[in-house]
Amino acid sequence: MWACEHEEAWPDIMALSKGITNGYLPLAATLVTEEVYSAFLGDYTKTFYHGHSYTGNPLACAAALANLEIFDKDKTLEKMPPKIKLLSQWLEKFKGLKHVGDVRQKGLVAGIELVKDKATKEPYPREEAVGFQVVYKAREKGVVIRPLGDVMVVMPPLVISLEELDRLMRVMYECVKDVTEGG
Repeated sequence: MWACEHEEAWPDIMALSKGITNGYLPLAATLVTEEVYSAFLGDYTKTFYHGHSYTGNPLACAAALANLEIFDKDKTLEKMPPKIKLLSQWLEKFKGLKHVGDVRQKGLVAGIELVKDKATKEPYPREEAVGFQVVYKAREKGVVIRPLGDVMVVMPPLVISLEELDRLMRVMYECVKDVTEGG
């Protein structure tokens, strides 16, 4: 479920938000180890007087609990492997494009880096805004995507169907190819 699990890193403190309510309401939480938690028990002078701006709202907490129940009931994590495999297959296709310099993936999250020169990894000039050109072309096809500069971000909702994921990646592929190779 967490990026730290992919890296086998176990933080003492982890802040999370957004996805806990499935984006319906703002809510944040701080998870800590038992050792950190225990350090603040008992003596009131050791109280940790800090909270997130979006902590404790009863409606947001109810949304989070409902979201986590659905997550469990629908076995969201158990349904991830075929989606991750499909994404990996599409990313292999992207590697063959002449202006894709790098492709990175962890689970259902990926980045597709667009470069002017694949051999040297020379980036496109910033003013060309190639990533945004891809975004605008995808919108014409009914798909909303997001670049971070010239890195195309793939981070679909975990409940995306295989058909929806396939369409997303097909449109992204077509748009990247159209913008960087002229079709």
